[in-house]
Amino acid sequence: RTEMRDQNVEYKNEFGVFVDDHTIECTNKRGEKRTITSEYVVFAPGGRPRYLGVPGDKEMCITSDDIFSLQTPPGKTLVVGASYIALECAGFLTAFGYDTYVMARSIFLRGFDQEVAEHIGNYMERHGTKMIKRCVPVGFERITDEEDENKGRIRCTYKNLDFGFETSEVFDTVLLAVGRNACTAEVNLEAAGVELNPKTGKVLVDEYDQTTAKNIYAIGDAVDTRQELTPV
Repeated sequence: RTEMRDQNVEYKNEFGVFVDDHTIECTNKRGEKRTITSEYVVFAPGGRPRYLGVPGDKEMCITSDDIFSLQTPPGKTLVVGASYIALECAGFLTAFGYDTYVMARSIFLRGFDQEVAEHIGNYMERHGTKMIKRCVPVGFERITDEEDENKGRIRCTYKNLDFGFETSEVFDTVLLAVGRNACTAEVNLEAAGVELNPKTGKVLVDEYDQTTAKNIYAIGDAVDTRQELTPV
């Protein structure tokens, strides 16, 4: 913020919603609203981690956004997902000495060179990360039985996709890394004439990052057909 002030950039910690392609309604943390206008707008809201939509996921699990703010050691950890973020988190947790598992629905690092991805998975296994392949969680619950030695821990029930059976395992921490959703749903982009990919919810842009509203440009993770996790 200091650097922005030095460059005469005004910073406002407010939530903006489009009124039209040149007008944005801003709401601060006290609920006070004001309207600003601009000839051009750069839209860069980023994305937020996705949940699985199974019982207990939001109540019992953390995401990659939370891992660095834990107040206690994660202990035995399950990382759900096979993405760059999933394997990255599992890798450093294993390196720190935690008992770490990765649960993958299908291939590792979809979209990357699969020969390299296979080498990465094998390397991680050789160095202590345990892989639960071709499985998906179907529910999470906190163990509350006073007689159970695992009281307070998280039971993950998961399904094997090849054979259809379900089983469970107990963990101290479950980290979800199953993709991210673009933050485009609550900012009234349609009022500004900005079109989205209906499948991904991401902003459609041309080769110059211009949206379907000619004065609005979009960059970052909320943009369709662009590489994710690229700082702007």
